Amino acid sequence: MAVPARTCGSSRPGPARTALPWPRRGPRPGPGASGPPRPLLLLLQPLLLLPLLAAPGASAYSFPQQHTMQHWARRLEQEIDGVMRIFGGVQQLREIYKDNRNLFEVQENEPQKLVEKVAGDIESLLDRKVQALKRLADAAENFQKAHRWQDNIKEEDIVYYDAKADAELDDPEIEDMERGSKVSTLRLDFVEDSNFKNKVNYSYTAVQIPTDIYKGSTVILNELNWTEALENVFTENRRQDPTLLWQVFGSATGVTRYYPATPWRAPKKIDLYDVRRRPWYIQGASSPKDMVIIVDVSGSVSGLTLKLMKTSVCEMLDTLSDDDYVNVASFNEKAQPVSCFTHLVQANVRNKKVFKEAVQGMVAKGTTGYKAGFEYAFDQLQNSNITRANCNKMIMMFTDGGEDRVQDVFEKYNWPNRTVRVFTFSVGQHNYDVTPLQWMACANKGYYFEIPSIGAIRINTQEYLDVLGRPMVLAGKEAKQVQWTNVYEDALGLGLVVTGTLPVFNLTQDGPGEKKNQLILGVMGIDVALNDIKRLTPNYTLGANGYVFAIDLNGYVLLHPNLKPQVSHERGLEGAGPCGVGTPDSLPFLSQSNFREPVTLDFLDAELEDENKEEIRRSMIDGNRGHKQIRTLVRSLDERYIDEVTRNYTWVPIRNTNYSLGLVLPPYGTFYLQANLSDQILQVKLPISKLKDFEFLLPSSFESEGHVFIAPREYCKDLNASDNNTEFLKNFIELMEKVTPDSKQCNNFLLHNLILDTGITQQLVERVWRDQDLNTYSLLAVFAATDGGITRVFPNKAAEDWMESPEPFGASFYRRSLDNRGYVFKPPHQDALLRPLELENDTVGILVSTAVEFSLGGRTLRPAVVGVKLDLEAWAEKFKVLASNRTHQDQPQKCGPSSHCEMDCEVNNEDLLCVLIDDGGFLVLSNQNHQWDQVGRFFSEVDANLMLALYNNSFYTRKESYDYQAACAPQPPGNLGAAPRGVFVPTIADFLNLAWWTSAAAWSLFQQLLYGLIYHSWFQADPAEAEGNPEARESSCVMKQTQYYFGSVNASYNAIIDCGNCSRLFHAQRLTNTNLLFVVAEKPLCSQCEAGRLLQKETHSDGPEQCELVQRPRYRRGPHICFDYNATEDTSDCGRGASFPPSLSILVSLQLLLLLGLPPGPQAPVHAQASRRL
Repeated sequence: MAVPARTCGSSRPGPARTALPWPRRGPRPGPGASGPPRPLLLLLQPLLLLPLLAAPGASAYSFPQQHTMQHWARRLEQEIDGVMRIFGGVQQLREIYKDNRNLFEVQENEPQKLVEKVAGDIESLLDRKVQALKRLADAAENFQKAHRWQDNIKEEDIVYYDAKADAELDDPEIEDMERGSKVSTLRLDFVEDSNFKNKVNYSYTAVQIPTDIYKGSTVILNELNWTEALENVFTENRRQDPTLLWQVFGSATGVTRYYPATPWRAPKKIDLYDVRRRPWYIQGASSPKDMVIIVDVSGSVSGLTLKLMKTSVCEMLDTLSDDDYVNVASFNEKAQPVSCFTHLVQANVRNKKVFKEAVQGMVAKGTTGYKAGFEYAFDQLQNSNITRANCNKMIMMFTDGGEDRVQDVFEKYNWPNRTVRVFTFSVGQHNYDVTPLQWMACANKGYYFEIPSIGAIRINTQEYLDVLGRPMVLAGKEAKQVQWTNVYEDALGLGLVVTGTLPVFNLTQDGPGEKKNQLILGVMGIDVALNDIKRLTPNYTLGANGYVFAIDLNGYVLLHPNLKPQVSHERGLEGAGPCGVGTPDSLPFLSQSNFREPVTLDFLDAELEDENKEEIRRSMIDGNRGHKQIRTLVRSLDERYIDEVTRNYTWVPIRNTNYSLGLVLPPYGTFYLQANLSDQILQVKLPISKLKDFEFLLPSSFESEGHVFIAPREYCKDLNASDNNTEFLKNFIELMEKVTPDSKQCNNFLLHNLILDTGITQQLVERVWRDQDLNTYSLLAVFAATDGGITRVFPNKAAEDWMESPEPFGASFYRRSLDNRGYVFKPPHQDALLRPLELENDTVGILVSTAVEFSLGGRTLRPAVVGVKLDLEAWAEKFKVLASNRTHQDQPQKCGPSSHCEMDCEVNNEDLLCVLIDDGGFLVLSNQNHQWDQVGRFFSEVDANLMLALYNNSFYTRKESYDYQAACAPQPPGNLGAAPRGVFVPTIADFLNLAWWTSAAAWSLFQQLLYGLIYHSWFQADPAEAEGNPEARESSCVMKQTQYYFGSVNASYNAIIDCGNCSRLFHAQRLTNTNLLFVVAEKPLCSQCEAGRLLQKETHSDGPEQCELVQRPRYRRGPHICFDYNATEDTSDCGRGASFPPSLSILVSLQLLLLLGLPPGPQAPVHAQASRRL
């Protein structure tokens, strides 16, 4: 009964079966699963395979029968269990804990009480910042009201610290210019401050002024004059609350004054930072917006004008935040959306990226039809069947000019209430009559702007905020609402922060009996570091898999263990984005990171999304309280595995904020141990180093007791941190020589639990490990890790190859062992791109771990994980023997020519492939010697054909998700033409157009050539090589993650990989009480059956299709209060064109100065005056 010997291409008996292609249509069952469908298990398959197993042939061996392989599986299970029982010490450690019952107490985590306490503490923390904000805003309004405007103010009259002065003096050209300047700039001394992780001066404020604003203009000098008084308020705030971080006033004129003073971290190229373009400023200066941008793409809009419009739209999009909604359309005779978005969508980072890319595809043709454009915009704003901001409604129209006023459209859609504001932008240099554009804006409570050149884009695409701020100013105290930003990375070293903002109003009147001033003066902001908020949450009492999280009204996380954005630390001008504009980041104040956007990580992206979490998220956004136990999927810490677990979610709102706080606990996290060493400690007023168990932390004990790694936790305030655990342990021991057990500077919970677990694990060495011969069972090491922060590895020499984190809560094996019953195997991590493992000196090991669980008084705890480290080569040989037809005493089975034998994994390893694969699909052991160096790799990289068959037969389920926090190097675009990039080439139509010759030709060509040849281009994506480290050009990106986990099949059965003459038999079976799959298969002899390879590694991605996602938007809520209307608003100031005629010499000077990063010269005061209409 033998299978005939095979040769490649030979025929073989067996059932003809359709191959299992991948992918196929249809859903795959299973929680959170995605991917191709499971084929139906053929009920008659075992019967069909019998002829194969029993067919006569020339070979003396047949494929092993199912009961044989089940026997091998039981032997493997028994061997693993026996070794773990002898060396793991699970039962012994249980007894040790019970024997030391007098040294600890069992405490309970009560979720509702915990979450309410933490929410209250966070509320108190933020309230202190709110009070400081209010003091600043009130003082600023009073200072400005008392200030007497000076028309003749001079530069030498003002003394202040220019934050950019030190950086500018490094440039010899700017230094020469500064020598001729009359500005009195202070020179300060700075000291390193651990709170700011920076050098600061607490006696002064610092001032930053945008490069394109002239410092000597009357507006700026008056601003500097009255804001100087804020210095005393900043200082007093710090005196009342020493924990305050950056305090800042962002002025509507563009001036930023912040405290304490620190030098500005200017980029290596031009510094384009403008506080008015930061999301924190925009959020504080206006209520949420519903915006429709319409762009004239008629035939008259060509060349430079069209490019100016594209850039202007991109800059306009950057003034929107996640509280806003937007759509962009182009129009000529007809109007149509520029992207796949057919209605207003949230102005989040990914949607704005779609718009910016789509805008580049706009082409000028046809005739101008304002009516089509405005009707489309009004229809968009009147659509009430979609999610939107429902506050400020506005239309932004970009055009080169036209005659039609479309009064009938406004009468139909907007009059008499004028609920929609209309802003018009005349783009480019032309001779068209702009009166109709001015009229449209003035008749609809908007504003008219002119954008004749590149330099006017940034200013004029942000000034509409002044108009939107009018109802807020007129509302007075009612509009004094503190708002908190999204999370972002502070570039000056504070890490992740949020900023509280409060608007500052102009309280002056133009004269006796005159109307109240409508202008917003600016926005106050105060930073709060996320680490300060995290300190209010329970650190280690929740266990390794418990955590606290918080979300805002958009569902974005404020706190979450998975909130870990990858941030480039190089400073520099950000590379051109889809719009090709070299703009700096759009992060809040003081942030000069290369990333434009804040960290907006949705709760459903921070975790693996499912229906239960959607329900929890909605309830939290609505400000409700709740509790729910769910079964859900979690991704392992090393992002290689998926576990299906039970979690308890509890949540409450944080009062007086837009945040909601949640607590997540596994069922085994309800109780925890708290050391009670009073008998040993509290009566002894000696250093901790004199305690009984402390000696087992000393390196002198490691040779006999095993090496001890201690978790790098903040045990005491004076403990010096170190990434090197040996050095950290040394620092710890030195400090303990001085500190008494009841010292106030130490965290007694952490310290006492550490000492308790030191003694507990030492007793495990004494009772179990020390008397065992590890070599007998081919073990490299045994180990124990505890909640208290101890990882003990025995023997001491094994610590040299210990690669796991010294923080048990940060070790993947520890967290997975707590979540999974039985023995968890963890092969060494290997990437397909790295060289294979080096199997020398038996140093390559496989971790096997399991949780220690016991009950005391009906309370169940899992305070530790124990395990062994298998010698890879020795256990691979043992694996062959256990999966063979002999016992330990027998010699390998001999099969004569006349007898019939089953193949096994030892004798027939040339024909039979035998492997152990873990629940993530990674190779653990193989009977093929040449595969030993591939242990730890995803099995599809070892045998793609067999892995696909296992997946198609439902042994594995696939889960795909996206990481929105990654950082990627930009892909340099290819050069599609031979002409200099960015140079505008006039068309034949341009040459035949007289207006083009008279108004645009000279300046357009000159400006394009200037920027195209000197600065590569403002208009096209330019790789613009980074200065220094290439990582300086990194930007945020999306990575697609794919993990595999065990499917629903637990049975043992045979199957066939159907490939005609090259088909393969295989058998697969789960090993009980482990995370292993035992697979036996015929080795492939033919290469023509190569199937598609399953991928597991992380890959770059554009993310899910945005056009589909916006059709099912996630639930969110906007701010509770809206200020978009006030009956007393004066709309007479609605724009009257440029305040000075466009002079070629002035424009060229401004562009050159902006290009070189120099402060503008004498022409700039006019520009600065125009940027703030008083």
